[in-house]
Amino acid sequence: MITRIRDVRKAKGLTLEQVGALCDPPTTAQTIGRLETGTRTVSIKWLNRIAQALDVTTAELVALPGQADVPIAALLGPDGVRAPTRQLAFPAPVGSEGMVGVHVSASIGDYRSGDAIWCRRVAPPEFSAALNRDLLVPRPAGRFLFGRLIGREGDRLQILPLGPGTRQLVLTDPPWAAVAVQLVRRL
Repeated sequence: MITRIRDVRKAKGLTLEQVGALCDPPTTAQTIGRLETGTRTVSIKWLNRIAQALDVTTAELVALPGQADVPIAALLGPDGVRAPTRQLAFPAPVGSEGMVGVHVSASIGDYRSGDAIWCRRVAPPEFSAALNRDLLVPRPAGRFLFGRLIGREGDRLQILPLGPGTRQLVLTDPPWAAVAVQLVRRL
């Protein structure tokens, strides 16, 4: 099995020590390094632990047969464009169980027409972790609300819909919500 632990860790800008500290229970940088390089066997238990620490799905840490990566040709920043000093690649997006999508049919807020927003479903106890993030919330009669979660008081969610001049809406006790975790945009 070929892993992408190093690629994902570097893409997130984390050190071996930081990933080890984020693991539950915490582990050493040396252990994470051995798992990355394949000098230590990576079990499903380790993959799940590291995926949780990196806030990705387990599937994103494994190279699957027939799955193509997109090589990174350049890095863009405030100083301009430069070539990477080492070989980097974007892994192909991988969906997981519990994911839902939002298709942007007309530009609004930070989103453009044609964007695909990938969202991870969360249960009510996890709503607080989504504070200041965009999320999709179901409403009665098959309707939805998409906006920024700006507050939570008990079972009430305070959501600011996208767009200029919008007012906060309050939803009481939604059964679930879906936090935006990835944006796929065609140019």
